[in-house]
Amino acid sequence: MSSTDSISQNDNLPKLDKKAYEKELKRLQAELVEMQQWVIAQGERIIILFEGRDAAGKGSAIKRVTQYLNPRHARVVALPKPTERESTQWYFQRYVQHLPSAGEIVIFDRSWYNRAGVERVMGFCSPEEYHRFLRQAPEFERMLVDDGIRVIKYWFSVSADEQEARFRSRSSDPMRRWKLSPIDVESITRWEEYSRAKDAMFAATDTPWARWRTVESEDKKRSRINVINDILNEIPWQRIEPDPVEVPPRPNPDEQKEYERLDRGKYIYVEDAAVNLEKDRVKARKAKEKESAH
Repeated sequence: MSSTDSISQNDNLPKLDKKAYEKELKRLQAELVEMQQWVIAQGERIIILFEGRDAAGKGSAIKRVTQYLNPRHARVVALPKPTERESTQWYFQRYVQHLPSAGEIVIFDRSWYNRAGVERVMGFCSPEEYHRFLRQAPEFERMLVDDGIRVIKYWFSVSADEQEARFRSRSSDPMRRWKLSPIDVESITRWEEYSRAKDAMFAATDTPWARWRTVESEDKKRSRINVINDILNEIPWQRIEPDPVEVPPRPNPDEQKEYERLDRGKYIYVEDAAVNLEKDRVKARKAKEKESAH
């Protein structure tokens, strides 16, 4: 079994305090916004890969990374399984079209490494396709780096017990049940197969120009803080003083041309469902006051 995913280095550490976590998260997210301004100004091209076992916390980490970024310059790519046509193409072909242009950050929520993980373990690719991938992936990434693209690869590590607990939590939560697929569930019974596949993937693709960076994810809050901090450290950004933005005062209505608003009755307005929240609050308060009076 892979030591990276069996015994976490921070298994014995306490869970992060919620207030401390939220304060540090906001600080790091503010720095991510500043970093993005540098990326845009410098015309940098950034690729960040998020890989790891199912339920390792990749998605929630990506959400925190991108929460305040300018979506015009930051994209999350999460591709479905290949179409019949894509299955006949060069394996990396459908990923190439999503590579960043100048000033862009592209985050892959799972990437071309699907072939080294789920496709290998579940038999979705042939042994020949798998071994060809292990040979080509380092060269593909070398070409990206040689062309000036920064490639950062993260592996989210989680223990078997924690993965199972998260699966069970998802299965009983109607808001997150969609995250649990039959393939995800089967990964519990194929833990060691995935471990061997991950070890082989690291051995073949942990190169000097594109190292794997492991994120201990037994505590999701801790992993989010750590991965954002690492991104900020890996990209040699500098703070750019933003251009001042002056908001002009509103013009004097008396100096403007007369404007007559159109008849509101001609258009459709959404129902004010939120008004019921206030009614319910007032009703609950009155009921509590009545009960206290007795």
